[in-house]
Formats: sequence, C-alpha cells, structure tokens
Amino acid sequence: MEKKTLCLSVLLGFLLLFSACQENRRSANQRGIAQQEQTPSAQTPTVEKHRIEVPRTVDAPPPPPPPPPVYEEIPREEFMEEKELEFSNQSIERDLSIQAPPAPVPPKPSRRDNWDDGNTETYDHIVENDFQLVTDHALSTFSVDVDRASYANVRRMLSQGQLPPKGSVRIEEFINYFDYDYAQPDGEQPFSISTEMADCPWNMEHKLLHLGLQGKELAQGEVPPSNLVFLIDVSGSMQDNNKLPLLKNAFKLLVGQLDAKDRIAIVVYAGSSGLVLPATPGSEKEKIMQAINSLYPGGSTAGAEGIRLAYQIAQENFMAEGNNRIILATDGDFNIGVSSESGLVNLIEEKRNGGIFLSVLGFGTGNYKDATMEKLADKGNGNYAYIDNLFEAKKVLVNEFSGTLFTIAKDVKIQIEFNPAKVHAYRLIGYENRILKKEDFNDDTKDAGEIGAGHTVTALYEIIPVGANNTLAGKVDELKYQSVTTLPTAQQYPEWMTIKLRYKEPTGTVSKLLTLTVENRDLKWQKSSDNYRFSAAVAAFGMTLRDSQYKGTTDFNLISKLAISAKGDDREGYRAEFVRLTGLAEVLMPKEQMKSD
Repeated sequence: MEKKTLCLSVLLGFLLLFSACQENRRSANQRGIAQQEQTPSAQTPTVEKHRIEVPRTVDAPPPPPPPPPVYEEIPREEFMEEKELEFSNQSIERDLSIQAPPAPVPPKPSRRDNWDDGNTETYDHIVENDFQLVTDHALSTFSVDVDRASYANVRRMLSQGQLPPKGSVRIEEFINYFDYDYAQPDGEQPFSISTEMADCPWNMEHKLLHLGLQGKELAQGEVPPSNLVFLIDVSGSMQDNNKLPLLKNAFKLLVGQLDAKDRIAIVVYAGSSGLVLPATPGSEKEKIMQAINSLYPGGSTAGAEGIRLAYQIAQENFMAEGNNRIILATDGDFNIGVSSESGLVNLIEEKRNGGIFLSVLGFGTGNYKDATMEKLADKGNGNYAYIDNLFEAKKVLVNEFSGTLFTIAKDVKIQIEFNPAKVHAYRLIGYENRILKKEDFNDDTKDAGEIGAGHTVTALYEIIPVGANNTLAGKVDELKYQSVTTLPTAQQYPEWMTIKLRYKEPTGTVSKLLTLTVENRDLKWQKSSDNYRFSAAVAAFGMTLRDSQYKGTTDFNLISKLAISAKGDDREGYRAEFVRLTGLAEVLMPKEQMKSD
C-alpha cells in the first residue's frame, strides 16, 4: 500500500514538472515572436510563404505625331535667335561620312510595267526611234542631253530586286552617266567634238557611230561666283530616310564646295512655303548647316508656291557675272497649288529667259514622279539627277560640281546630213524626247540642251550601209509625182555624213555654227577605242532592259565582253559597278526576254 502511494506521488510530481517546462517554452516562444515583430528579419521569405503576383502590363498607345512644321518668312536676325542649334566639326564629319550603299537584296519575282500595290511612281511612255531611210529623211536633228537621272534610278530598282518599267530607261541618260576620255577643246571653243565609226557589235552588217562632246574644264580662278537658292521639299512624303535625311547630307557636301564669293539661300515648301535662310555667304558654313539641320518633314506639297518664292529670292540676289541657279530637291509629288505638269512647266518657262536656271535633284521611292522632274529641269535650262545614296550625291555635287552648276554653252543642237550614196538608213539610239524638227536647227528662238563645265555628251547612231541586208528600215513604193535623186557628186565624196552643231554662249542670243565630216575606216569593233566599246555596252544594256526590237544579237555575254574590255582607268569605280549591275539584271531577267532576235 505504501509502495503504491509512493509511486503515485512520484508520477504526479513528474507531470507537474513537465507541465511547468512546457509553460516556460511557450513563454519563450512568445517573447521571440514579439522580438521578431520589432526587428525585421534579414532572411528572404520563401516563395511558398510570400507569393508575389506581378500585374500584367498593357502597352500604352503611342503618342500622337507632332504637328507638321509651318515655315514662315522671317527676318534673318530673328531666325538665328530662334534657332540656336548645337554644331561641331565632329557632327559635320559624322553627317558627311560616306558609307557604302546597302547590298542588293536577294532577287525576287518582279514585274516589268506594274508596281506592287501602293507604288505610285510615274514614268513617261517612250516610243523608240525607228530606222529612217536617208532618201526620205536625210537630216537628223536633236538637242543634247546631259541628264543622268535614269541610270541612277534604274540602279536603285535593280539593287532592290526589281526590273525597271520600260519608261524609266532613257538610254541617252544611261550613256551620259559615264565620263569618256575625249580631248579638251582648243582656243575659245567651249567644247571639243570627237567621232568614231566601227562595226556594230549587235549587228555586224551595220555600223555604229560614236559622237562625243567634251566641255571645257574651268580652272579654279575661272569659276564664277554662284547665287544659289536651295528649294527643298519638306512635305510629309519626304520623311523616309532616303528622302529628306539623305537630302540634308547631300546639300552639306555641296556647301563644302562653296566659298565667300558665293551666296546661298534656302526656301522650303510643304502646305505653305517659306524662307528658312536668306542669302548667306558660302564661307558662313556653320550658319548654313544650322539651317539645313533645322528642316523636318510635315504637311502636303505646294511646289508651285515654293518655286515662285525661290525665283523671287534668286532675282533679289542676282549676280550679273555669276551663276544664278535654283536647285530643287524633291520626290516630285506635287499635289497642292499649281500642281498640273503643264502649269509648273509654264511657270518655269516664264522665268528661264531672265538668266536664272533650274536644276532638279530627285530623291526617294514609292511615289517618285520622274516624268514631272525631267520636264522641269529641261524647261528650266538645268540638269536632272537622281540621288539614291551619298556616293551618288558625292558624284553629282562634288566630283561633277562645275558641270552641275556652271553652264558653258546653252541651246546646243546637232544636225546630221547623211550621204545617200553611202548610208541607206540610220537610227538615233535614245534621245526620243529631244528630237527637233529640221527647221528648228537654224531657229535661235528654239530651246535646246545645255553643257556644263567639264561635262561630256555622247550620242550613238546605228547605220545601215548601202547594199547591206535590210530587214529593219522597211520599204516604200516609188513616188508617182516626184523623184528622189542623189547628186552625182555624192558618190565622189569620201564622207558618210556631215555633222553640224549650233550653240550659244551662256548669256548669248545668237548661235554659233560648227561643221565636220565623218568617213568610214572599216574598223572592227574589237579594235575600237574604250570610249566606243563602253558606250556600246551601255546602249546594249539599255536596249535589253527595254526589250527593244533593235537589240539584234545582244545578250549579257556581249554586254559583259564590251564593258570589261573597256573599263579603262575607272578611278571612281563607276564602270566596275556597271558590270556588277548587268550581272544582277541577268539574274532578274525572264529567260524568254534574254533570247536575241
């Protein structure tokens, strides 16, 4: 009994002791929790205990575009106070750095005369010159052309994997894109004349006449001062990188060629036109660069209004002994104001006789208006170029600076009389929109083309000799009421033709006449000059792109053989680029079109 009571007492004491220990542990835990609440833990909570939910982001709508800039005519002083832009030599060098044009994209299916949806580029339809029978048309008369835009524009299309529309291929501009090694003129004559005749590479029964003019180079001290007005399209259509941004860098290259005796003004046009920079000496390059950098696209296009203001500014700063010229830079998309082509042409024709010429630089793709810009430059006694990259800008505005800006002869016309005893028929290659009536040659009121300092002008005639197999010139029945007779002396003359050329001095009103004759030397084209073979290669390439009925046996092998054998010095690499371009065109060309006739 006593043992039992003792055991129960020990058990009870053990339970009481255990209970007290548990109570002490709970108290200690509570104190620890309280301390943790007062002192933050440095331990990173686990994901299970602290789940973090990140709210899903929703893209905010893009901010509205800035309103189009409005350019107003403002005084020169206010302009410089209002527009203080940072400028440094480093920024100029960065802007003017020449980068290689983008590599051609891989070829893709292309269409000859239809553009992809959304493309509104426009080109005039060209009807190729036919062969003319000498007995019916003994005289061939045309105006010279120094434009180069067509080749650069077609190069852009081919580099993008697109075959060009036929109307964009003006073969005379292809040929004249390249310089040729002609002799410099002697004495007071502003240009020299070179001729060469050999077998025609694409039709061995025919002859090919190469006619070249070389404009006189101007020495540094002979360059007259320039009164230039940059007329710049800043409409909304000019926002692409290959438009206004490229345009601004191109004009910076031109500014680098000018000095204190020159004057530059900048007129812009969009929904309205305005004077951004009054006439400023070419030596104040920082001020001119600031004005160029301040240009941004916006608004629709009021081209005619801008042209009127540009002529006004040019007239106010007219240099009687200088070069007065407006340089229009645009994609040609005129759509407000006097936007009809005839209206713009009439406006420029009214102004050109006052001694202010208009040159046109084309930019961009997609809405390019080639036909309009060619006519404006033609009627403005200026030249027309297409700028697709800074390399082309350097060619036009730096390498060919004198030729682009300084006219040494105007209203230059060529008339050739063919000897019917030697020549059965002839065809002028290209120059379709430069053909003149035979009466226009002696009419000094008729407008014609200009030649710039150092420029070359080249023309090619394909000739069917008397006695050669003729399948291209056609046949005409004998006349019933009159006869076409050839003078007995024609057979005695050794020459195949007589070339006459008329031109005026830049400020003259009466033309001067030059005359020379051309004889046949029975020269094989393989023995001809580099000038002859390369111009023939370019003409053959143009005929191939146009799918001409007169391309004869032309294929890309012949084009390559002619061009590679005639690359010559080629310091700037333009002829080597031509060879590469023909290779790209061969890949894009439909197989059925590559077959020669």
